[in-house]
Amino acid sequence: MNLSNNFTLAELVKSQTAVRKNINNEPGTAEINNLIHLAEAVLQPVREHFGKPVMISSGYRSPALCEAIGSSAKSQHAQGEAADFEIPGVDNMQLATWISKNTIFDQLILEYYEPGDPNSGWVHCSAVKEGPRAQVLKATKVEGKTKYENILL
Repeated sequence: MNLSNNFTLAELVKSQTAVRKNINNEPGTAEINNLIHLAEAVLQPVREHFGKPVMISSGYRSPALCEAIGSSAKSQHAQGEAADFEIPGVDNMQLATWISKNTIFDQLILEYYEPGDPNSGWVHCSAVKEGPRAQVLKATKVEGKTKYENILL
């Protein structure tokens, strides 16, 4: 099933962890509709602007899969509203900056990015149909724990 011109449902539900642990990672109708919105609002514009494939590392995660990886079952991933991704050859700071200025998103997190290392980290972005927060954060590890800070891009 196509979610947009360049994104399929299969690539946004793919999970090696779900396969290894035999966890059902099939979204329902509401989650699929949210994934379509995410693809149309954020992922497809990114693909069209940069002209390169977007590598999705995590899209939809069922509540059981979220719990299996230590995430919250209430994560936006479990609602089909979020994806983690990169574009090979594009600095993740450049990617996050473009998203922040050119799309309507709910939450944008530059995860574990190290200035000077364009391949470090990844981008987490969510989109909601109503009341997007336009929240921009940076995630770093501090004493073994993830710390989130508001940032301006």
